Amino acid sequence: MMMISSLIMITMILTTIIMSITTILSKKINEDREKASPFECGFDPKSSARMSFSLRFFLIAVIFLIFDVEIALLLPMTIIMMLSEMKSWLMISMMFLLILLTGLYHEWNQGSLEWAK
Repeated sequence: MMMISSLIMITMILTTIIMSITTILSKKINEDREKASPFECGFDPKSSARMSFSLRFFLIAVIFLIFDVEIALLLPMTIIMMLSEMKSWLMISMMFLLILLTGLYHEWNQGSLEWAK
């Protein structure tokens, strides 16, 4: 029991020392205005480099990724059909498609699939 507690203490001390060393070494010493500014072909940027990101575009991209993964899950169903019992395969695939269609209907009903309003 004493050996385990001493190993835990040594581990905690080592991690604290390593974390403090990395914090000290990672600090930037000179803050240069030119290095901190965004680079735009060697000229000062005309507008702010922090442009607002379209939240609607992000939402459509996430929906696309979700449905893309679901299509990847649908493709092997034809191969599985040959290896499994038809009744159980049909029930599982219909349930999966029902969940997909319910999610699509919900997104459509909420207006998330409309690009411009």
